[in-house]
Amino acid sequence: MSVSNQKTKRKQSLAESKRQLILDAAREVFASEGLEGASLRAIAAKAGYTPAALYFHFSSKEAIYAELLRLSLTALQTEVVGKLAGLDDPANRFRAAAMAFYHYYAQNAQELDLGFYLFRGGMKPAGLSRETDTELNKALENALRPIADAASDLGVPQRDADLLMVDVFAHAAGLLLLLHTGRIKMFNAAPEALMTVFAESKLREIGRRVST
Repeated sequence: MSVSNQKTKRKQSLAESKRQLILDAAREVFASEGLEGASLRAIAAKAGYTPAALYFHFSSKEAIYAELLRLSLTALQTEVVGKLAGLDDPANRFRAAAMAFYHYYAQNAQELDLGFYLFRGGMKPAGLSRETDTELNKALENALRPIADAASDLGVPQRDADLLMVDVFAHAAGLLLLLHTGRIKMFNAAPEALMTVFAESKLREIGRRVST
């Protein structure tokens, strides 16, 4: 490798390292302050940089937030798809996809906090462009898509399969909020067990639909 290429590679590595430091710092700031309460100054201080230095990597705090969400949703989709490996039966794939979505956020509370912008349905983009808003919501849908695909393979019409996907998402989101706020204790209930029961009830519902 030439000296020039070595220097270029070192610069790229350093830039990637700085970018990751900024993202790690931003994740902590967003977790405590939310998108609206966070500032570039606070993120820069956490990362050990000046606010001006952040602009070499990101144009705004919203751009940082969007990148964190992209990474989070990519990890979510990888988790869901990974749980489907080797599962040929669509009922098992439906069950596995629904529970993988729940487990990812149950085990990663900070990711749930980060993704709560999406869980509000994009009602308050708070500075994210319409294009970015659409992109991120599409990424969330892609992570959920295996649920609808499994329902479709079970014989459910596509529109109904899509609505089942939304139903599973809404139920999981509600249980996750109860779990991470501690409100589930009020009901002396186990959220994972409730999610399992819900997924099984949807499979029974599918069975009734396709047999009539």
